[in-house]
Amino acid sequence: MKPVCLVMGAGAGIGGTVGVRFAAEGYHTVLCRRSDEGGLKQMVENIAAKGGSASGFLLNAIEPDVIEEHVTAVEEEIGPIEVVIFNLGAQIGDRALQDTSYKAFEIGWRLATFGLFRLASAVCPYMEERGNGTILVTSATAAVRGNAGQHSHAAAMAGRRMLCQTLNAEFAGKGIHIAHILIDGAVDAPDTLGKMLGPEGFQQLREARGMEHDGLMLPARIADTYFHLAQQHRSTWTHELDMRSFTDLPWWNN
Repeated sequence: MKPVCLVMGAGAGIGGTVGVRFAAEGYHTVLCRRSDEGGLKQMVENIAAKGGSASGFLLNAIEPDVIEEHVTAVEEEIGPIEVVIFNLGAQIGDRALQDTSYKAFEIGWRLATFGLFRLASAVCPYMEERGNGTILVTSATAAVRGNAGQHSHAAAMAGRRMLCQTLNAEFAGKGIHIAHILIDGAVDAPDTLGKMLGPEGFQQLREARGMEHDGLMLPARIADTYFHLAQQHRSTWTHELDMRSFTDLPWWNN
């Protein structure tokens, strides 16, 4: 039986690319996303064409019991979850306080913070019983710096970061490795940055900073780091990581 890597938020950027990398390394990857069934099916087929194995599921992580029931189903029907990639986004764009509705603010929290809490509540008992497991949590600069217009996103991501710390405090000694991965820069991803900028703006940015310039973070190279984190020896676990392009100023200097 192959080890299982569960990816929550398997879009065309970081999440899906990380899932593809784990599949290439011998994991059965369970890819979960909210929409784009066609893109999900294509991702699963591409993994199979390269000799890997994967399953794809559409699910809305905000809905009650969806995360919990899915974890149980994977454990019972596919296999023990060895690695979780928690990559659910919570970005709603820049909004002034008066333009940030209660609902919009709450959605950010439900996805970024409460979603991780629910996921950990569901999967940690399985991992604890086995004495090992890894949860890799994608985060953002907003977790450590609150910019204007980022009320929902910053509050949600800061909560996500603190939750990673409390989970580590409880479960690291029980063999569960939890890493908070701060993506401190622009990612060359069509499903996130591409949607925010639009096709023309995204292409202009790629030509100015990406491609041969290496000023945009490449999902495939991010996936390399995620896989490395999942293979770390427990005597040298990384619990928090800042990641950015070599041309970007770090969040504390910018």
